[in-house]
Amino acid sequence: MSEELIIEQIPIGPMQNFTYLLGSKSNREVMVVDPAWDVDGLLALIEERGYRLTGALITHYHPDHCGGSFSGQKVPGLAELLAINPVKSYVHKLEADGLKKVTGISDTDIVRVESGDKIKIGEVEIEMLHTPGHTPGSLCFKIRKALVAGDTLFTSGCGRVDLPGSSSEDMYYSLQKLAGLPDDTVLLPGHNYGNVPSATMADTKKMNSHLQIDNLAAWKMMMGE
Repeated sequence: MSEELIIEQIPIGPMQNFTYLLGSKSNREVMVVDPAWDVDGLLALIEERGYRLTGALITHYHPDHCGGSFSGQKVPGLAELLAINPVKSYVHKLEADGLKKVTGISDTDIVRVESGDKIKIGEVEIEMLHTPGHTPGSLCFKIRKALVAGDTLFTSGCGRVDLPGSSSEDMYYSLQKLAGLPDDTVLLPGHNYGNVPSATMADTKKMNSHLQIDNLAAWKMMMGE
């Protein structure tokens, strides 16, 4: 995508999660998206690549993406990462309290962001896109011609909307927002739930029925409401 851009998609954990490293080749700085399951492995990879970790980007507060108690097990994640390599964690302001509750990190560890906020890693700019639906504060990260989408959008589906705090109506409008991105934008989802681990938005719109609904009533019918 760019000689300057670092994007690494990393399969991790038993739920087909993806975490990502986003950063700048010129200064070797990266941020990690949704660190969970294998913190030691992630940090070892960052060291092996010769990168320097400068921040964590959190799409949403569910433990399979940031660590915490989940289905009777303790998932390592953000808290364990910060204990070894203290950095700021960027999360939507509506998601911050949930992140603190799930992970146990402190308020001083968190940077609350809003849609449209931008941060830079070297010469690489990352834009925050608020995409509620799966959770109230779900975020996607736009980095040049790539979109790291968390559980908002998969190549062949979208995140669940039957969980506490989720909303099918919010999800509909979030998906419409993402469908409006340029066709050559590369979708990088939070789980490997499709036939391919990534796809352009043009291809995603062709194969993902959730992006083929053009009105809210039909969407709600599709979602069984």
